[in-house]
Amino acid sequence: MIRQQLTQKQQQKLSPLQIQQVKLLELTGIEIEERINQELEENPALEEMTESPSEAGEEGVVEDFESDEGDISQEELSLGDYRTEDDIPDYNLPQNYYSEKNGRDDIPYSEDESFQEYLLEQFHLKNLPDEQFRTIGEYLIGNIDEDGYIRRKLDAISDDLAFQYGIEVPITRIREVLSLIWEMDPSGIGATDLQQCLLIQLKRKEKTPARNHAVQVLENYFDAVSKKQYEKILKNLDLNEEELKDAIKEITLLNPRPGNAWESNMETKMAQITPDFFVDVVNGELVFSMQEQNIPELRISREYGEMVNEYANPKKKQSPAQKEAINFVKQKLDAAKWFIDAIKQRNITLRKTMSAIIAIQHDFFLSGEESDLKPMILKDVSELCGYDISTVSRVSNSKYVQTNFGVYSLKYFFSESMTNDEGEEISTREIKSILKKCIDDEDKSKPLTDDLLMKELKNRGYEVARRTISKYREQLNVPVARLRKEI
Repeated sequence: MIRQQLTQKQQQKLSPLQIQQVKLLELTGIEIEERINQELEENPALEEMTESPSEAGEEGVVEDFESDEGDISQEELSLGDYRTEDDIPDYNLPQNYYSEKNGRDDIPYSEDESFQEYLLEQFHLKNLPDEQFRTIGEYLIGNIDEDGYIRRKLDAISDDLAFQYGIEVPITRIREVLSLIWEMDPSGIGATDLQQCLLIQLKRKEKTPARNHAVQVLENYFDAVSKKQYEKILKNLDLNEEELKDAIKEITLLNPRPGNAWESNMETKMAQITPDFFVDVVNGELVFSMQEQNIPELRISREYGEMVNEYANPKKKQSPAQKEAINFVKQKLDAAKWFIDAIKQRNITLRKTMSAIIAIQHDFFLSGEESDLKPMILKDVSELCGYDISTVSRVSNSKYVQTNFGVYSLKYFFSESMTNDEGEEISTREIKSILKKCIDDEDKSKPLTDDLLMKELKNRGYEVARRTISKYREQLNVPVARLRKEI
């Protein structure tokens, strides 16, 4: 039986402005520029200001964190908001601290030929016996990955050539083509595994006793070399310790990833970091500014405002077409107003959050020393700037700051804390730095195990468990002691 009844319930909904703010907050400087240009194309009620920008910027010396800036009002809009030209909201994004006179130079980019094009050009210059040879070579070059290897099995490549080109190719002929590719630059290109890649490079070099020994070691004891089992090599080869050391040195000079010598794809070439924030030391004080150089200034279209004034006259009778037109105009005006307010709120949120990070990591921004980094988590920044932890997380995601000491990801400044013997809270990043120094200074013939590293840090006043040492070592991409051993 169907019954009707009244119920009360609470439900939390985001306003259109809040939804805009959440989406825009995660975007980087380049992405927000693209988003604004997209909105300008899609919404005729939004336009770019053509007047000269305001002279007053928001940059300055970073002092106390407290700010008088409030959040943007999210009250509902009505047609009356647009009835006079004075009420048409406009929005000026603050100018960047760096003007055209002392601005940061952009590095010009020019596209060069791709890695595959470079290899094909070399291959076509060789004396190829027939068209089939050319087809096989072009297909093999197309299968070379970004590291410079052909990792597919030759019988699978033979099957592909039969299906795609209708040619039956024996594996021996594929190897003939491969031998030509191995003669090309960069040396080691087209190898099927690491051992072959290193041997190709060695055999193309001028022969010396050390290189001959290196070839002998790689051909017969490749696994022992990779596991640093030098005693086994010395025992089985007629080499003394000095000869083996010279051979190993020759091997370490080789490139295990020859494809990386050439930035082959457009995405890799175009990849560059554009800082969203700038923090500079001027006369011993920190000066903070934001990346807004290419972001256009926005306002509501005056033409659409006048259109609302005309249509909203209550004395005039409106036809269905006019009512539809006024609804369309109102929707576009609302969307433009929400977008402008969302951009402004994003600007305020980024500024306040970054100011909080600067306030906590003030010493680091002055010195650039990793030891000056203080322990900091999302909650610390959240409590200082007054935003939710999720908001701080969105701000710090994919954002970068340029300092006098380099460009850093905002996530670089976040780390957990530990307590030393003196009861002081220190950043785990400082412990990692000390751990790295201990490993760099160790005797490579007898590298320190995790237990010995734990004792070394304990002697320096840091109580760290062995499993924590192992975790930090892995985060630093440092192998275990056995693999760090040298002769």
